[in-house]
Amino acid sequence: MSKGRLEAFSDGVIAILITIMVLDLRPPHDMDFSSLRPVLSNLIGYVLSFVFLGIYWSNHHHLFQAVQKVNGAILWANLHLLFWLSLIPFVTAWMGNTGFTALPVSLYGVDLLFSALAYYVLDLTLLAHHGPNSVLAKAVGNQSKERLSLFLYIVAIPLSFIESWIAYGFYIGVAALWLVPDRRIEKALDGSSK
Repeated sequence: MSKGRLEAFSDGVIAILITIMVLDLRPPHDMDFSSLRPVLSNLIGYVLSFVFLGIYWSNHHHLFQAVQKVNGAILWANLHLLFWLSLIPFVTAWMGNTGFTALPVSLYGVDLLFSALAYYVLDLTLLAHHGPNSVLAKAVGNQSKERLSLFLYIVAIPLSFIESWIAYGFYIGVAALWLVPDRRIEKALDGSSK
């Protein structure tokens, strides 16, 4: 099967998720900076979640540049990823509305963890379909960033019950790790065209 519809659907879902999150932000009615204080936690949560969704969109785009075709298992693995990403607006709003209390911050981390695991499952499903000698297999490599991200989420989730802002700092650290676009696929594609 062609990969075009999967890519277009995924792009649309991620765009809708970002739109839902921004619509949840309510501007203050007053015209001074102090009026931003009550909405600051919502805004902080939105920024990080926007960055995470952008990272997933960018890496998904890169990933599918190395993919030739898809099958049913890949479609379901992609839907699995989109399911966990679709929960980001909910956990972001809950976390912001409660001022970054322990339970919402931990569930935000759980959603980020399961999103990362779902992306990893999508990787594995694509690798199984395209084979060990594919451009994709060469590009993915040892996946050390992926494993480090999972480790940081696993540490941060229980840490949120000790100090939620430290856990949130871990989430920022994972985002910073991925903020620089993953160039492995671009390099592999450049190498295969020579």
